[in-house]
Amino acid sequence: MNIIRGTKNITGSIPYPVVAIGNFDGVHVGHQILFRKAAELAKANGGTPVALTFEPHPLKVLAPDRVPPMLTTFHKKMELIQECGIELVICADFTRKFADQHPRDFARDILGERIGAKEVVVGFDYAFGRGREGTVRYLKQMGEEYGFLTHIIDPVKLNGHLVSSSRVRELIEDGEVGAAGEFLGRYYSIPGPVIDGYKTGQSIGFPTANLDTSRVKIPGTGVYAVWIKHHGKKYNGVVNVGFNPTFDRDTLSVEAHIFDFDEKIYGQEIELVFIRRIRSEIKFKSADQLVEQIQKDIQTAKTILADLP
Repeated sequence: MNIIRGTKNITGSIPYPVVAIGNFDGVHVGHQILFRKAAELAKANGGTPVALTFEPHPLKVLAPDRVPPMLTTFHKKMELIQECGIELVICADFTRKFADQHPRDFARDILGERIGAKEVVVGFDYAFGRGREGTVRYLKQMGEEYGFLTHIIDPVKLNGHLVSSSRVRELIEDGEVGAAGEFLGRYYSIPGPVIDGYKTGQSIGFPTANLDTSRVKIPGTGVYAVWIKHHGKKYNGVVNVGFNPTFDRDTLSVEAHIFDFDEKIYGQEIELVFIRRIRSEIKFKSADQLVEQIQKDIQTAKTILADLP
């Protein structure tokens, strides 16, 4: 898959571009439907399935104080988009000037002239241009004027809830990683480098890999059964997300105890894949009580993970 950063860097003509438009944070099942629709339409016309997205996230420009934690890093988002059949991603530079353009200018200059879109695929609630003035109805009108056909994807619901990035964030924040996985079409995961921690786990017989999670949304505090991906291999493990109240810590940490693993991986990238929440975070009266509970957590995690394909 090719990636073009900045619409000004589009050179030459793109064979029959079918363009899915959106931010696509999380690449949830609703986004996946858009991508697969674009890929299907492009294939039928010997064309190119394209995803048009925006960097940085628009809220970082429009309302920096309201920017939510991202569900995916840029690299992970590109990987997931490619898996849905997209062959070209165009990352538009989202600036204040870009945000202030009239919806007609976006349709004419970006979709019509620079990309040469033949068909466009958007969600039912898509809005674009200055103040989000451009509705899907207006986009259809612009398509008639500038030569592209517009497809609008109906809302997708699961368990009575609309599938959205905000809904996924709520579930992850509540520790409901299993439910979040249904909306994502996969288990939720967070990548990051292993960093130095307090080494508390090591001191009580359960060495942990402490993850730098500054780039993405962290699940709510608690203990989780997880997979840990490292250098192309997958290991079972258990993760504590929290403040280590037994030891009076005041900094949130994400600590993974990897089963049957004794490598030194400081500074190396791993990915934590959250399967199920085991329990909430508890303050124990002593380190011995904590050790006893960790042993139970490990057995619970092993039972959960043993039942997975």
